Amino acid sequence: MGAHTLDHGLDDLAAQARAAMVREIEASGAWEADPVWREAFETVPRHLFVPYYYVGVLGGFERVWGEDPDPRSRERWVRGAYADAPLATRVRDGVLVSSSSQPSLMAAMLTELEVRDGDAVLEIGAGTGYNAALLAHRLGDDRVTTIDLDAEITESARRHLAAAGHHPLVVTGDGARGVPERAPFDRIIATCTLTTIPHPWLAQCTPGARILAPLATGLIALRVRDAGHAEGRFLHTPAYFVPLRGATRPERAPEHVEGLPTRARNEELLRFLLALTVGGLDPREAYALWEREGHPVRERYGVTVSGEHARAWLDDPEGPHTWPLP
Repeated sequence: MGAHTLDHGLDDLAAQARAAMVREIEASGAWEADPVWREAFETVPRHLFVPYYYVGVLGGFERVWGEDPDPRSRERWVRGAYADAPLATRVRDGVLVSSSSQPSLMAAMLTELEVRDGDAVLEIGAGTGYNAALLAHRLGDDRVTTIDLDAEITESARRHLAAAGHHPLVVTGDGARGVPERAPFDRIIATCTLTTIPHPWLAQCTPGARILAPLATGLIALRVRDAGHAEGRFLHTPAYFVPLRGATRPERAPEHVEGLPTRARNEELLRFLLALTVGGLDPREAYALWEREGHPVRERYGVTVSGEHARAWLDDPEGPHTWPLP
C-alpha cells in the first residue's frame, strides 16, 4: 500500500481530519485578512507530505508512518498529519533537522505574505513541500520556486508535490543566495530562522516586494524599496523554526542569560530581544533596555537593510536604540 493509495477507510479519515484542521485554523483567525487561503488548506492533502514523522518520546523519537502494518497505527498517522501542530520530519543523530510547521502558523504567514494573483514567490526552506503546494494551488506551479540546501529534502519535497499533483520549481542550493535565474520575485517567504537578512534577496525582488522571514524568535515583514533597501517591523506572532543552514549563515552565539535575574530569564519577549541583539548588544545592556522601555512587545521592533548592512531597532529606525545584525 503506497501512502498515496490509501485504503478507503483512511481516505475518509484523512478528509474528516483535514476538514477539522481547517475549522481549527478558521477559529484561530489566521486567514481572516485573506480567506482565499481556506480553499488551499481544504484541498491540499497534508498527509501526502508527511509519509512519516517523528513523535518525541522519553529518550528520543518514535517514527509514525503511513505504511505501518498495524491499521490503528496508520489511523494514528493520519490523525497526526492533520493535527494543528508542527511535525518533526527529519531527525539525524537524535537532532531535529527538518519539520513541517504548525498549519495555523503557516496560514498566518501566508496571509501576512499578502500575495496577489500573478505574484512570483520564492520560498526559502522547502521542508516537506507542503507550503510550496499551498502557494502553487493558489498562484500556479510556474509562479512558485522553493529552495533547500539538502538534496534529500528537495528530492522528497519534489516527490510529495508530484503525488499531490503540483510541480513548482524545487531547487537544491543555499537559500541565502536566493535563486537569481528565477528572479524577479514579488514575494519571498522563509520557513527557517535567520540571523540577518541576506542581501542577495533584495536584488532578486521587484520594487515594493514583501519579504516575510523568521528572525530571532519573531517574524519580520520587510517592504523592499530597491536592490539596496528594505525596511519593516516584526509581527506580534512568536515563531520558532529550524535555523537556515548554508555557507553565508554566521553561527549564532548562545543566548547569555547568566547574570540576569532568574525571573527574567524565561520571559519570552526578553529572550526575543536577546536573540535579536546577539553580537550587537551586551545581554545586560539588553536587559536594562527591556526594563527601561517597559518590556516592549515584538511589534515595536523593526529591521532596516541598507546595502550590505542590516540593523534592528526599537520604535524608530532613526531613534537611539539601534544595533547591527550579524
